[in-house]
Amino acid sequence: MDVMQIVENIQYYCDKKGVTPTVAGKESGAGKELVTNMKRKGTMPSVEKIRLFANYLGVTTSELLGEAVGSAPSGVRIPVLGTIPAGTPLDAIEDILDWEEIPAAWATGGRQYFGLRVRGDSMYPRYLDGDTVILKKETTCESGDDCAVLVNGSEATLKQVMIKGDGSLELRPTNPAYPPRTYSPAEIESIPVQIIGVVVELRRKIK
Repeated sequence: MDVMQIVENIQYYCDKKGVTPTVAGKESGAGKELVTNMKRKGTMPSVEKIRLFANYLGVTTSELLGEAVGSAPSGVRIPVLGTIPAGTPLDAIEDILDWEEIPAAWATGGRQYFGLRVRGDSMYPRYLDGDTVILKKETTCESGDDCAVLVNGSEATLKQVMIKGDGSLELRPTNPAYPPRTYSPAEIESIPVQIIGVVVELRRKIK
């Protein structure tokens, strides 16, 4: 998703409402300098700020994120996050690297999705550094699922989750150079170990 396309869409709907982006940003609560920073720095706004702008302007988030104003969205756009800090709601995270489109049917019934940029080689060869994975927001998973997991208040890590008979979790890298880590039910609660999303799709650019 091109940041400048979002800027153009915001400007278009601001013009229709008869306000400047600065006024819209201030009155919506998104921040009066938001659009200026998008123009000057190429800063991608958080999902929450897009929602604030959309609500103020009386449009949908898909209309603000659309490739062209007035075009019918073919799906739902979700943020691709660079990092997921512990304790931060997904829709408030500022570290948005890009936007990806998923089928609109996926997001029905209150289901939520987000993208995560793969970093490092712990999940090689299944996932490569720079890949984008699409995850369904979940707090539980099936044994063998690849998940985004928060451990001990650190940033989310992408690992295969194996569920043992006693309720312990093994976080297993697919790269044999990295050892798996196992957490007992007591450690899962005390550390804590939290599943925040299950991988449903891999998106990889060849070049």
